[in-house]
Amino acid sequence: MEIKDILHPDCTLCAVQGTSKKRVLELISQIANQHLIDVDIDQATILSSLTCREKMGSTGIGNGIALPHGRLQELENVMAIVLTSKKPIDYDAIDNAPVDIFFAILVPEDKASEHLGTLSAIATKLNNKDTLSLMRQAKTDQELFEALG
Repeated sequence: MEIKDILHPDCTLCAVQGTSKKRVLELISQIANQHLIDVDIDQATILSSLTCREKMGSTGIGNGIALPHGRLQELENVMAIVLTSKKPIDYDAIDNAPVDIFFAILVPEDKASEHLGTLSAIATKLNNKDTLSLMRQAKTDQELFEALG
């Protein structure tokens, strides 16, 4: 799986004004809702899916990275949203470090095995120091998108 198979350039935002975990999840759900025009999923449902997963344990994986994710019954294809924040925020990450890279995925409810494979591919990509450096140096949404190529 290539990241660009699930990530649209319009779902990549650089240097957002995220001030809290809740605000970042709200922004992710808002972006997803704007791009899911062919599917009847409202922003509240998307946000609920993301926050329910966070209640089971933080998706902050360390090194300033979070992988928020959720499952949606009405969704047909995996969708990704990538954000970087101007200032790192407290996200209850496993290393207790603040987070500035948010790679969110939304997956169809009935594709759980694909979901794990997608998370694994993303984690591998984000384990690359060059990729992380390019993401953190990005000044525009397009540069951030290209950093994941």
